[in-house]
Amino acid sequence: MMLKKMNFNSDPSSRILMLSQRKLKNSLSDCGLYEFEDVICDLDAVDMFSPVDSYEYSKEIYKWVKRVTRSTQFANFIRPDPNTVFLDREYELFYVILRQPHDVFSIFSLKDWRKKSKKAVCHLIEIWNNDVEGYKPLLELLKDFDHIFLGVASNIEKIAQITGRPCTYVPASVDAIKFCPYPLSPNRSIDVTNIGRRSTITHQALVELAQQKKIHYLYDTVSNARVPKPHEHRSLLANQLKRSRYFIANRPMANRPDIRGNQAEIGYRFFEGAAAGTVMIGDSPDTAMFNRYFDWEDAVIRIPFDAPNIADIIADLDAQPERLARIRRDNVVNSLLRHDWVYRWKQILEIVNLPTTKSMFAREVYLKDLAKMAQEPSFNCYSVNKTKSG
Repeated sequence: MMLKKMNFNSDPSSRILMLSQRKLKNSLSDCGLYEFEDVICDLDAVDMFSPVDSYEYSKEIYKWVKRVTRSTQFANFIRPDPNTVFLDREYELFYVILRQPHDVFSIFSLKDWRKKSKKAVCHLIEIWNNDVEGYKPLLELLKDFDHIFLGVASNIEKIAQITGRPCTYVPASVDAIKFCPYPLSPNRSIDVTNIGRRSTITHQALVELAQQKKIHYLYDTVSNARVPKPHEHRSLLANQLKRSRYFIANRPMANRPDIRGNQAEIGYRFFEGAAAGTVMIGDSPDTAMFNRYFDWEDAVIRIPFDAPNIADIIADLDAQPERLARIRRDNVVNSLLRHDWVYRWKQILEIVNLPTTKSMFAREVYLKDLAKMAQEPSFNCYSVNKTKSG
């Protein structure tokens, strides 16, 4: 196969090389990850490269050869690379986000990424305990990284054992500035927002309330659709949540116990809902890790996943306006001070022993200023229409 030079503009001042999946995958579930990449590019000196050709064929060849020969090294050697390029300079750090283990094949588009990177880290977002053994051949391909960051907390030791690499949990986050309702404090004209995986029972009860014209209910009508412009989708979601009173936030794979088993992780919904100042209600995980990152009072109002009495739950909460105002304020403040993407990037840089940047410091200062603004009495978090659900 003909090898070609890297097909993006390399900036001599860039210290980070980032490989992004954004030209290969554009589903709703990928948009939050691309938001993280965009924030990193704003805060650091980054060259971003994204392969344009699918790696499905390469993956299938690898899996077949691995199954026949039982050799990871030979299977990796024999598989084809559809769009391989060479790097023409060195970087302080190579960083790649993989939503799932089978995304690993995109890494091979950069033929000499390991030689050209003083340090290299992989950020694996999603892997369920029930799937770890099945993904073992793919996880073994991560052994060339210096460190693996995981978006799940339950299987760190097992993945470290398979890869032979140190692993660290880095929870999800959000662009807390984009999602922050201040300083505009828009009117919360949407009573309930419910996106992603949901309970059919809770959803039907909310649909009936909406049909009775008692609430404004916003929900999905498609499942994990394609999104040509992820940044526009994130802005749309942020604007919707800043105008929502209640947000249904459930644990990941809440409706798929066959996949998650007993594994309880922290999904993106909690960070998004909190940053936008919604009152979150739902089936949140009751784990030490969740309680560590959402340790303030009423961060989530826990209700059963199937809640046919959701109208009564909302009516009871509506009767407590001071409590709701406190919840919204606390959610926003804690998000600004703890759950912006800058804090996750800072954690990663500290572990690989790279200095932070002036832009990161400036963003942290601005986040603190917004948090102070949110705590001022003049900002009323309970700016809503009259209750319609009671």
